[in-house]
Amino acid sequence: MKKLKQFKLVRKLVFAVVGAFTYPGIAIVNRLKISGTEHLKGLPKKNVLFVSNHQTYFADVIAFSHIMCAFKWKKKNRLGLPFYLLNPFVDVNFVAAEETMKDNLLTRLFTLAGAITIKRTWRSKGIDIKRDVDPKDFENIYAALKKRWVLTFPQGTTKPFAPGRKGTAYIIKEMKPVVVPIVINGFWRAFNRKGLMFKKKGTNLSVQFKQPLDIDYSKTVDEILELIMNAIEQSADFKMKGRHHHLQPS
Repeated sequence: MKKLKQFKLVRKLVFAVVGAFTYPGIAIVNRLKISGTEHLKGLPKKNVLFVSNHQTYFADVIAFSHIMCAFKWKKKNRLGLPFYLLNPFVDVNFVAAEETMKDNLLTRLFTLAGAITIKRTWRSKGIDIKRDVDPKDFENIYAALKKRWVLTFPQGTTKPFAPGRKGTAYIIKEMKPVVVPIVINGFWRAFNRKGLMFKKKGTNLSVQFKQPLDIDYSKTVDEILELIMNAIEQSADFKMKGRHHHLQPS
């Protein structure tokens, strides 16, 4: 499987198939509003880290993939007709929990589409745990950043306002990537937690790309993490202000 992931042709074929099946749910059955894709213009081809809040396991990632493909086909803040699936953009990986990606045949297919699987250090199979970070997980993310873009979810969970995990800040300090925040909403209403089944149709989905962050890489891990959580509007301050009263309940 690792060897297959290295071949762009395989990844393009996988995403073309996945994209064809998922496009209606993102753009027709529901209504997708995209903003901020102008901030993607001029980004380097590698060492770019996208950080986002998280509402479903797969629908969020699928939407990002569609948007990035459409952007590379010169679409601004819209998908348009999915001609981009004829030659999808696959120079982006996403970070996902290993146990989630081994769940079934479909999730293994998503792994081929570009997942970097990591072992959760705080939860496994629905049980709270505590274990050390596997150094190979960081090495895999570093290797991906050296070649392409990477999408990660600092909270590591779909629960709103969950604390961010320090691993993201460690990666930023080590690799010094361009960091692009993303704020999403509506996916929890439209899809089940896995993001593969509809809960409600005709839902407004939103994906906002923000300007790349101005980061002082000499800051502490905690300070960088605080900056990230504010940028994706999941910090305690945002919760206190009630800025996202429309987000899904915990």
